[in-house]
This record gives sequence, C-alpha cells and structure tokens, in this order.
Amino acid sequence: MGDILRTILTSFLLALIAAITQAQVAKKPAITGDSSAAERGAKLAETGHCADAMSLLKKSFPQTSNKDLKIRIGFDGVRCAMTLNQADVAVDFLRLLNREFPRAPEVLYLTVHIYSDLSLRASQELADAAPSSNEAHQLNAESLEVQGKWDEAAAEYRRILEHNPRAIGIHFRLGRLLLSKPDPDTSTADQAKAEFQQELEIDPTNAGAEYVLGELARQAQQIPEAIEHFTRATRLDAGFGDAFLGLGMALVLNKQYSDAIPPLETAVKLQPANPAGHYQLAIAYGHTGRKEDAKREAALQRETAEKIDHEKKKAAEAIQGESPTPE
Repeated sequence: MGDILRTILTSFLLALIAAITQAQVAKKPAITGDSSAAERGAKLAETGHCADAMSLLKKSFPQTSNKDLKIRIGFDGVRCAMTLNQADVAVDFLRLLNREFPRAPEVLYLTVHIYSDLSLRASQELADAAPSSNEAHQLNAESLEVQGKWDEAAAEYRRILEHNPRAIGIHFRLGRLLLSKPDPDTSTADQAKAEFQQELEIDPTNAGAEYVLGELARQAQQIPEAIEHFTRATRLDAGFGDAFLGLGMALVLNKQYSDAIPPLETAVKLQPANPAGHYQLAIAYGHTGRKEDAKREAALQRETAEKIDHEKKKAAEAIQGESPTPE
C-alpha cells in the first residue's frame, strides 16, 4: 500500500512540474548561440529522454542568460532528477533555482513540493529498511502527534524507551506531548514535569527542558524555582530568546527589577518583534528610575502589538477573500 501511495504521489509531483515547465515553454524564448544546448536538453527532457538530457541541462544552466529558458531547464532538471531517482541532483537544481530566482513564486512552490516528496521517500525507505528501529518509531510518533493522536504517539515513544531507557530527547517529547493534549487533567502538569526532569537526568544540556520546567514553575507561582530553571536555560543556549524573556519576567514578578534588565535587554535583541519583551523591560526600567528608557520600550510595545494585530487582520481578510461567497 505504501509503494502504491508513493507511486501515485510521485506521478502527481512529476505531472505538476511538467505543467509548470510547459507554462515556461509557452513563452518560447528565442534560440541563440549560447542557448541552443539548453534548448536541446530541454526538448530531450520534455519528451521523456531524461538520461540523455541530464548532462546538457547541468552544463547549460549556468551558461544560459535568458531568464525564461533558465527557469525552464531548471524545472526540467528537477523533474528528470526525480524521475531518475537522483535526489542529490534534484536538490542541486533547486539550490541553483532559488539562488538565481529568490522569492520567485513558481520556484518556491516547486521547492515545497520537492522537499515534501523527498521527505516522503526517505520516511518510506526508513520504514522499509528498519521498521523496528527507534528512528522508525520516533518518526511514526511525530506523525501521530501532528494528527492529534496523543495516546498512540505516547505509546510509540514508550516503545523507544523500552529498547533504550536512556534515549536522548524522548522524555522531553513525552513531556511536550502531555502539555499539548487538549483538556488536560490536574495531574498532567506533574506528569509532564516528571518527564522533563528525567530528560535532564539523561541530557543535562537540554535547554528546552529547563525552559519548560521554568514555565511550569512560574505558572505555579514558584518564582525562585522558575528563576533557577530559566537561568540554566539561558546558560545552555545563548540564542534562546524565550528563556531570556522567561527569566526577566520571573525576576520582575520577584521584584528584582535591576536583575531583570540584562536578560530582558537580551530578549528584545533576540526577539525585537515580541511586544511582551518590550512591556516587561518597560516595567523594569520604570522601577529603576530609567523613565526615558521605559517610555521608549512602552512605545515599542504598542508599535509591535499593533503590527501583530494588523498582520492578523490581513491574514483573516485574505482567508475570507478566498472563501466562496454565500448565495
């Protein structure tokens, strides 16, 4: 069944690439001396002679100056590489296309589909080659999580721990899964906390586990414990903006305003578009007598919050615009 599905999806993908390529062919760039090899390669590719076309496509892509022809042979190269099961060559053509035509919608669209197909192929190969491996169980668990099948995903993660009780990252995933479940009961937070603590026993460098333990402690109003966890998270990962923000918020809650300023300043540098960081920093500045700095951060908080609201409205309007008009 998996092979049939893979064949169907691959056929659909190749047909999709061919359709986009035909749109480029319709533009019919003029043949010049330096584009004749590219034209020959494209025609071979588009008539099913991919093995013969590939060397011409590889050679002519960097030499072609005509934009439409360049996109055409790039798409032909991707399609032929996928047809010939040459994933590395397909990725090479994608990189070239994205470098030459950054932000071009048709190139980005193709990139999404190719990487999706390569992911599907790799997951199928993993399932075929090592169906009982920890990696196969983890991949299945991640898929079940996306589908909202929490209990089935947890069972897959537990199977990994049965094989290897000290598998890195699995207790963290179980804790995250518990917190993701809808309508959690009163014991869920404690269960998740236990999973994150077990993860840190196995991997003391897991900044994510420290951060979530800090959040759980903060929500439980256990502020000194939250500060300890957030502090360790920031030491483990200097680029973890949420951890710096969490530490600053916890210090503000504990009325340690001067101590809160350095992590909050780091947080707004790492996440300048997050209004929460500017808001907390304005509070810390205000309580330490830095009135002008507090005004600046308050203004930035309003500005970033308004920008987020504006983007949300634009997204909602776009969705409504795509919806069919009711009769």
